Amino acid sequence: MRGRFALAFTLALAATFGAAAAAERELFPAPGGERARVLIRAAADLAAMRPLIEDFQRLRPDVTVDYHDYVTPQLFEEASNACREDAVYADLLLSSAVDHLVKLANDGCARRFADAARVTVPSWARWRDEVFGFTVEPAVIVYNKTLLDPEMAPSSHHQLAELLRTRADLFRSRVGTYDIRLSGIGYLYAFSDLLQTGTTYGRLLESMGRAGTVLRCCSDQVLDGVASGELLLGYNLLGSYAYGRMKKGAPIGIVLPRDYTLVLARGAMLPKRGAGGEGAAFLDYLLSPRGQKVGREEAFFFSTDGGLPPGVDGPASILGSGAGRPIAIGPALLLTQDRMRRTRFIADWSRSMIDMNIETGD
Repeated sequence: MRGRFALAFTLALAATFGAAAAAERELFPAPGGERARVLIRAAADLAAMRPLIEDFQRLRPDVTVDYHDYVTPQLFEEASNACREDAVYADLLLSSAVDHLVKLANDGCARRFADAARVTVPSWARWRDEVFGFTVEPAVIVYNKTLLDPEMAPSSHHQLAELLRTRADLFRSRVGTYDIRLSGIGYLYAFSDLLQTGTTYGRLLESMGRAGTVLRCCSDQVLDGVASGELLLGYNLLGSYAYGRMKKGAPIGIVLPRDYTLVLARGAMLPKRGAGGEGAAFLDYLLSPRGQKVGREEAFFFSTDGGLPPGVDGPASILGSGAGRPIAIGPALLLTQDRMRRTRFIADWSRSMIDMNIETGD
């Protein structure tokens, strides 16, 4: 059983990284004729970034945007290799796995943003004038509103653990979350969960393991399952992607846990060696009041100072309620990339989330 699982995981890993190597790419030609170009390599869905790219080009119609979308581990690997080889890789890096960007910056792979003094993002969402958060990303619970009574939707981590334990018949193999071995953001959220809850996190992992939780590399795959009804619940997903689905009519309900909600700022970084393009100009736009407004209204939907988007269940204000727990961009995130700590954490997670499924025959 374990051998078959190991082989399946190896094939899944190869398929995931193979797809990432041929990253989704879209070229946005300069509307007014190209005089400059920006090469962006990112772990941020193109659908979410498109409104920002198009608005940037309204301000800079002479700039062509060459956008490549990866999964987080592949982006980190390629950027790290380019840095070690002192090779040109991109004008701007974007990633939801901000611990990856902090590690790159700490390794000397980042270039200081010259206009950092006028950036107004919160202090927890920036580090050393090199890594900046440009979104607010709550980790949410999603559920299928057609198949699950909203009254049953858990409003806390403890309630989720109890629900999976007491209604195992209903939720078996119908809960989804990130496979933290494949997903940088999934790993960061899981690691942060442990820091927030300790023993509660252990009980939640055990409940999810016994429920035969479905593991996926990416938010979209879990959201697809919830929207189709294959899954009833999704855990620790990026709130912006979930809300984007809701706005398009998917039967998805969104809950920000009231005991605590992890809040991530998707990161941006200028590589030490750019491709000679307009990376700083695009970063300046992302962090500007105009870029923040477009991001909040058209792309990522959540903010630190406003209320929740319509139809989202949770505290009236993410941070004002005290439930929001920001994942600060800074040296503390280097702990998540410590090799021994990472190996031990993933092994413990696997014992609960994977070995438990094998033992129960799922």
